[in-house]
Amino acid sequence: MTARTPQRQQLIELISPVITDAGYDLDDLSVTAAGRRSLIRVSVDGDHGIDLDAVATISRTISEVLDDDNGSGPGFAGPYVLEVSSPGVDRPLTQPRHWRRATGRLVSVDVEGRQLTGRVLSADESTVVLDVDGTHRSLPIAGLGPGRVQVEFSRPGEPEPDDGGEPDGGDDLAPEDLDDDLAPEDLDDDLDGDDLDLDDDDGDLDDDGDDPDHQNDDKEA
Repeated sequence: MTARTPQRQQLIELISPVITDAGYDLDDLSVTAAGRRSLIRVSVDGDHGIDLDAVATISRTISEVLDDDNGSGPGFAGPYVLEVSSPGVDRPLTQPRHWRRATGRLVSVDVEGRQLTGRVLSADESTVVLDVDGTHRSLPIAGLGPGRVQVEFSRPGEPEPDDGGEPDGGDDLAPEDLDDDLAPEDLDDDLDGDDLDLDDDDGDLDDDGDDPDHQNDDKEA
């Protein structure tokens, strides 16, 4: 970075108001060298998450701030690549807002050197309440290690996964609903066996496949 390029803390102070004005929080920011460019990664979160449209809007606004070179702000010297995203589920829970946004999730956390797993029932600025095997435990956030959200295939209160039964709309394939046009009695009469002339006496070929009239002509010759 050059002398004109803001350091990480300066970037945080520069970008945070933009994100806050949009109704979200700056969760993390990092700046790393990527060849001749700088890679700026910004993680943004909210109480109800953040969708792709909001990510795109915030990304454009941050770019405008970083590109500002009219003396009203430090801007960002040199080429850069900006990546704006939401935190993944592997983001450690360290701040009160992290615990609040994890309400209802199963988490694992270090409590005084002992690993504890429970479901987050509620959280405020100082305390988190976990359901641990049916027991409610109120824990001070300041005394907790980084919490980790556990991956669950289904959470309490969510619909159970499909058990592989008959899919919706299966009744449409019931036998009584089949097209009557395919009923046996409606088959083309031209295909009935009675209309097929299989009598050797009436055919033009004998069992050997020869023409009887042609054989007689050979004998008379």
